[in-house]
Amino acid sequence: MIFTIPIGDILFNNFLVLSAVPDAIGTWIKGLPLSATAIMIIILFIYVIMGCALDSLAMILLTIPIFSPVVMKMGFTPIWFGIIIVMVVELGMITPPIGMNVFIIKGIATKVPLGSIYKGVLPFVFA
Repeated sequence: MIFTIPIGDILFNNFLVLSAVPDAIGTWIKGLPLSATAIMIIILFIYVIMGCALDSLAMILLTIPIFSPVVMKMGFTPIWFGIIIVMVVELGMITPPIGMNVFIIKGIATKVPLGSIYKGVLPFVFA
């Protein structure tokens, strides 16, 4: 069951390569009257929202083929983008309402109330 995500990602990536959708999206976004920073903030916000509901591996594998050409066309460094995406994906994994990592902590520390765990992760969200 674990391999269904990478297999689906390979199929999805092949579809994107053949259809040239990422290049079309990159050209469309580059033509918007927004600065590169504003577009990057929108991309990061999308990752935080997706992190509330999706697994980190699935989120990265499904979105990097779409967002990476956009980021390259805006002139950002791919290594910098990768580091930022990993940080934002982990931020999304601790944000309410779902926050999968919070429930993993709850499974390990069964005697700690869930509210206390959410209060404990708030400094990381603000950082």
